[in-house]
Amino acid sequence: MSLKIRLSRAGAKKRPYYHIVVADSRSPRDGRFIEKLGSYNPMLPADHADRVRLQSERIQHWVSQGALPTERVARFLGHAGLAPMPTFREQPIQSAPKKKAQERLKAAGA
Repeated sequence: MSLKIRLSRAGAKKRPYYHIVVADSRSPRDGRFIEKLGSYNPMLPADHADRVRLQSERIQHWVSQGALPTERVARFLGHAGLAPMPTFREQPIQSAPKKKAQERLKAAGA
């Protein structure tokens, strides 16, 4: 069984609120989960204390059991100091200019 630490959406329409849960990777986003590990309220300002709440000891337990955090949760854990901060590319490789476009840019600039 593959475990994920991920977000589960709650809240009303246009008023999102997320629970940070550990769940089987095959279960639906808002469906069955094993345990709640915290919450995330994107409606609060970025510097507000209750924007992201984590139960650090339970998160460390589940990570030691093999649970993998999703990208967003990994970023929360990195900010909290519970895991190394993940690295993100500034621009996706797929959207970078292709070979001929790069040649045209070099020719126009030179």
